[in-house]
Amino acid sequence: MSDKALKRASLDYGFIADLTRHASWTNFLEAPERAEGRLILFTTRAAKPHLEFQFAPGDTLLMGRESAGAPEEVHAAADARLFIPISPETRSLNVVVAAAIAVGEALRQINEFPAVPAKVAR
Repeated sequence: MSDKALKRASLDYGFIADLTRHASWTNFLEAPERAEGRLILFTTRAAKPHLEFQFAPGDTLLMGRESAGAPEEVHAAADARLFIPISPETRSLNVVVAAAIAVGEALRQINEFPAVPAKVAR
């Protein structure tokens, strides 16, 4: 993930992200900020749909690569593995779309959506 690719992918919203890069999966697992919360992996190999899962504050949502999914060590470390139901006629979701669906449902469940600004009078 190059800085250029991240900037392109984040469009106008990257500045609000708190991004931390870890040198490896092990470094991520050992990071101080990883001390709390569950690891929730979204994968096509899951048996439970995300809408039947109870998200909690502190959960870390994980997505694999579009081309290969998540490595086995990520599957092994996950506290839960979920899938996003899609039409049987479709092959898969783009990872960004899947992440948006996952984060949206998790934020809805824990009531953490940002406040909606009041309508501006015209």
